[in-house]
Amino acid sequence: MKPMSPTEAQTFCTTYTKQSGSNFYYSFLFLPRARREAMYTIYAFCKMVDSAVDEPPAGSNPLEEVAKWRKEVAAAYQGHPTQPVTISLALHLRMFDIPESLLQELITGVEMDLTINRFATFSELYQYCYRVASVVGLICLKIFQTKSSAAEEYAVNLGLAFQLTNILRDLKGDAEQNRIYLPLEDLQRFGYSEEALLHQQPSSALVELMKFECERAHTYYQKAQEILQTLSPSDQKSLVVAEIMRGVYSRILQKIEDRNDLVFGPRIRVAPMQRLAIAGNIWIRSLFAHNIASSV
Repeated sequence: MKPMSPTEAQTFCTTYTKQSGSNFYYSFLFLPRARREAMYTIYAFCKMVDSAVDEPPAGSNPLEEVAKWRKEVAAAYQGHPTQPVTISLALHLRMFDIPESLLQELITGVEMDLTINRFATFSELYQYCYRVASVVGLICLKIFQTKSSAAEEYAVNLGLAFQLTNILRDLKGDAEQNRIYLPLEDLQRFGYSEEALLHQQPSSALVELMKFECERAHTYYQKAQEILQTLSPSDQKSLVVAEIMRGVYSRILQKIEDRNDLVFGPRIRVAPMQRLAIAGNIWIRSLFAHNIASSV
């Protein structure tokens, strides 16, 4: 079958992202077209690689699928990709100068899910979160075209905050797959056993554990916010999409805290209209702040 043209491949990625229902989609709407299309493609790539591990097609071998994605990334840089998402990716890689090492490290992070389902310490979990989330943030910086090196520290901290929030939101689903992403040292500290988590047993110990983990996530959101305030007005404006995501994910974290006695209840979501409202408010505040900075 004839490979897709770059235009057809972009349409594929855009449609895939729109249909995903992701929180990220609503933030991409506020980007100029070239950056928006690049973000659609990056999202599609990340989601497909993740799905090869977490939702493997029947009869597939996840390790082989990951290896195929590594080769496709290399092919995108060498000019001969074969998959729709990497055909589109190849165009954006050149336009935004995204290093191959970042995409390969992201794949390494996703691959960890095939061999690791426990993390003894937060240091171990940090490495995983960095690879699957902070690295994505560093890729996005290339698309946002920030100037300050401090923006990288912002992206790393925000990625960690996002991933910690996801871990707290997905305790139930992960437990059903025999996965525990909370550091075992934390479970031991609060007297909550692996068995209790796997069997989804509520307790006062779990409530205290969740409070601790939520506070840790808040710490990384706060670090990102503090770094953002030191950046130039132009970089702050470039990061408005990341700030929209911070608004959405902070809301998810708040919902987790509000119902910490229902940790194993339905998966927490932010309704589409709420996401749009958060995005609109942050966008307007950004424009207002940028106009003030420009007039000073």
